[in-house]
Amino acid sequence: MNPKKVLIVDDEEFVRQLIQIKLKFCGIETVEAGNGVEAIEKAVSERPDLILLDVMMPKMNGFEACQRLKANQETSHIPIIMLTARGDPSAKERGENAGALEYLTKPFSPQKLAERVLEILKEFESRG
Repeated sequence: MNPKKVLIVDDEEFVRQLIQIKLKFCGIETVEAGNGVEAIEKAVSERPDLILLDVMMPKMNGFEACQRLKANQETSHIPIIMLTARGDPSAKERGENAGALEYLTKPFSPQKLAERVLEILKEFESRG
């Protein structure tokens, strides 16, 4: 069985590294992107099983990147969890409307995030 792959998209390298360390410890392969434009390119080329997507980023924000990923036939099936410091209900609704499966606010527990990622990967794998 091939290891699952997660695309971590955040403009803060520290956040990407923190998530990467936790996911690798769980046996998950990771790929990184620092903005929304790069996220779309990496999603197409790397074919991740799940995307962790920050909202506030340069070049293209997470909402727009999410919409574009969901509109692209090559990436529309990939579950997306949005991670952001914006916890207001309208931002959460905007994330869900863009196609995100979940919307989690920072700061978050890396352990709980890894557990949720594993749950979603297992759920999507069982769907076939």
